[in-house]
Amino acid sequence: MISKITSGFWHDHLEVNARGAIFHQWEQLEASGCIENFRIAAGDVDGLREGWFFADSDAYKWLDAASRIYASFPTPQLATVMDALIALLARAQMPDGYLFTYNQIHFPDTRWTNLQIEHELYCHGHLIEAGVSHFENTARTDMLDIARRAADRIVEDFLGKGTDHTPGHEEIEIALLRLHQVTNHKLYLEMARQFIEQRGRNPLFALSIIRQNSSADQRSKFIQQKKQEYLSAYPEFKPFQVPPGNAAKKPTNAKLRWYASALSGKYFQQHTPVRKQTVPVGHSVRFAYLETAIAMLARESGDRTFIPTLERAWEHMVTRRMYITGGIGSLPDMEGFGNDYELDPEYAYTETCAALASIFWNWEMAQITHQAKYSDLLEWQLYNAAAVGMGLDGASYFYNNPLTCRGGVTRKPWYAVPCCPSNISRTWADLGKYIYSSSKDEIHIHQYISSETTVDVGIPVKIKIESELPWSGKVLIHIDPSEKRRFKLYVREPSWSPTVMVNMYEPVEEQMVRNNKEQHFAHCVDMTGLYDSVQLRLQPNAPSYDPRASWFSCVDWTWSPGDVLELNFDMSIQLRHAHPKVKGHQGKVAVTRGPLVYCLESTDNSDVNIFSAAMETASLESVFDANLLGGIVKLVGQTKTGKPLIFIPYHLWGNRGESTMTVWVNE
Repeated sequence: MISKITSGFWHDHLEVNARGAIFHQWEQLEASGCIENFRIAAGDVDGLREGWFFADSDAYKWLDAASRIYASFPTPQLATVMDALIALLARAQMPDGYLFTYNQIHFPDTRWTNLQIEHELYCHGHLIEAGVSHFENTARTDMLDIARRAADRIVEDFLGKGTDHTPGHEEIEIALLRLHQVTNHKLYLEMARQFIEQRGRNPLFALSIIRQNSSADQRSKFIQQKKQEYLSAYPEFKPFQVPPGNAAKKPTNAKLRWYASALSGKYFQQHTPVRKQTVPVGHSVRFAYLETAIAMLARESGDRTFIPTLERAWEHMVTRRMYITGGIGSLPDMEGFGNDYELDPEYAYTETCAALASIFWNWEMAQITHQAKYSDLLEWQLYNAAAVGMGLDGASYFYNNPLTCRGGVTRKPWYAVPCCPSNISRTWADLGKYIYSSSKDEIHIHQYISSETTVDVGIPVKIKIESELPWSGKVLIHIDPSEKRRFKLYVREPSWSPTVMVNMYEPVEEQMVRNNKEQHFAHCVDMTGLYDSVQLRLQPNAPSYDPRASWFSCVDWTWSPGDVLELNFDMSIQLRHAHPKVKGHQGKVAVTRGPLVYCLESTDNSDVNIFSAAMETASLESVFDANLLGGIVKLVGQTKTGKPLIFIPYHLWGNRGESTMTVWVNE
C-alpha cells in the first residue's frame, strides 16, 4: 500500500533524493562508463568496456530508483533520462532477451558461465526489478517488455535444470517474484521457487567454486590484455578514476576465513538447503536478499512451511549477530557475518546494502506475521544502519559503516562498486509502502511517518499521520472514514519508548474534544474500559536494543469522520549496554534517544579524546540546535573531568569532512 509522505524528516530526505541524489548518480554512471557499456553492446559506438562484470546492475538500480521517484516527483528532466536509458537497453538487449554487457562485449559466444562468481543472474534480476518498478509507477509497458523478455530467457534456459544452476548472488529470485505479482505468470513463480529450493544441494560445491574461480580469473586476464591493447591504440582515452575505497580494519585471519566460507558454501548460502538455514552466515547482503525472497515466496505461494526457518534465522541475527545500529556484517573481505557475538565496532563492515536488504526482509515478515518486532527493526535500521549511507547533500556516500572510526573512512561521491547509492535511492523513494497495511476490518500502522493514504475496510478510510519523529515523540493519526464504521486500528508501540501516552479526540460541534466514552484499547485483544490518558508500559530499558519488546496495540472502535488518535512516545535518553559475551565492551555504553543511535564525532569534541574520555552519564540532556547539520536534537553532556561532550545522531556523522567517531563511550 503506497502512501504519500507529506512533511518532516523523511520528506526532507526524499526531496534531496529526488532533486539531487538521483541526478548525481546518473552523472557518475555516465562518467564511469557504466552507461557507455550499453552503447558499446548495442553497436552504437566502439569503445572500452569499463567496470566490474556486474556493472550493468548499477544502471538498472538507477532506473528502478528513478521510476519510484518519478511517481512522487515527476519532472521532465527525469523522464527524459529514463526514456533514453530504456531505449538504449532495448537496443542492447539481444533478440532472445539476453542482456549482459560483460559477455556480449568480451565473450559473445558465452552465456551463464561462472554463475556463483560473475553475477549474471544478479544483473538480470535488477533489470527485471527496474521493469516492474517502471510499470508500477508509470503504467507503461516498454520497460516491462524488456524485463519479460529477459525473464522468459531465464525460464527457458534454467527451469528444470539441476542444482548447479543457481545464482551466487541472490536477487533474481526477488525479481521473478515481483514480476509474478504484476503479470500472474506462473512460470516466474516456479523459476523463483526452483532457484530457492535448489540452494545448498550440490555436494560438489567446493570443486565447482574452485573451477569457476579459475575460469573467472582467466577471463579477467584476457580482458586486461584487451584493455592494454586498446589503451595502446588510443592513448588519448582516459579511464574514469574511481576514488579509493574506504579503509576497513580487518582481523588478521580475515582472508583465510573468507576462503573457508566460500569453499564450504556458507559465503553464498549454498552450504545446506534453505529450510535448514537457521543461522545467518556468509555475505550479509546475499543472506538478507535470500531471506527476503523466501518470505516473498511464502506469501505468494501460501507455503507457510518456510516461516519457522525464517523466524529462527531472524531471531539468531537480532540476538547474536547484529550491531546496536541494526547493521549486519561484522567481517571485511567477506562483507558478512562473523561468529555469535563477534561484533567489534571498529571491524564492523555493516554495508549499507546489507541494512537495506534487511529492511526488505523485515517488511515481508511483517506482512506475513503481523508481528510488531519486524516493523520495529525496520524503523531502527531506516534511521540508523541505512540512513548513514547517504550524506545530507545526496552526493556523498558510505559503503561500509563502522561504529568506531579512528580515521580513513570518509563519504565519497562514488565507489568502484557503487551498489549502495542507487539502492538507498530506490528504498527512500518507496518508503511510503512501509507505513500502512490493511485487511477486511483491520488497519495496521507500522511506521510513524507524516503521510496520507486511503485504505479499504469495506468503505474508504482516509488516514493522515502528522509525526514529529525522530526529534519529538508526538504523533497525530487522523481517521476519516466515509461513514461511521467499526474496525480495528493496530498501532505499534516501539521497543525504544518506555511509555506511550494515548488520547482519543472526536469532533463535536466543530471542536476537537477528548473522548471519555467507553472504548476498546488493548494489546491486540479487546479490553473494555474508560480512559482519559492511558499510559501503557513497555518493558523496562533493555540492556541493548531489542525489537522483540515492541507490539501492536489494538483500538477497536466505531470510527467517525474526523476522529484523531494522539500518541506521545517517551523520548528519554537511554544508555544501552552490549551483551556480556561481546568482547571489549565492558564499561562502555551506547546512547540512544527515540529511534536514533547517537555517536561522538571529533568535529564536535575537539578538546576531548572521544575514545578514552569517561562520560558523566547523569549530565546528559537533549537540546535542539537549529544550526547544526540542518537542525537536529543533539545530546549534551560532560566527561568525568567536566569537559563538554556533544553527541549527534549516528546517521549524520561524516558530513563535515574527515573525522573520527565512536558509538560506544566509556561510562
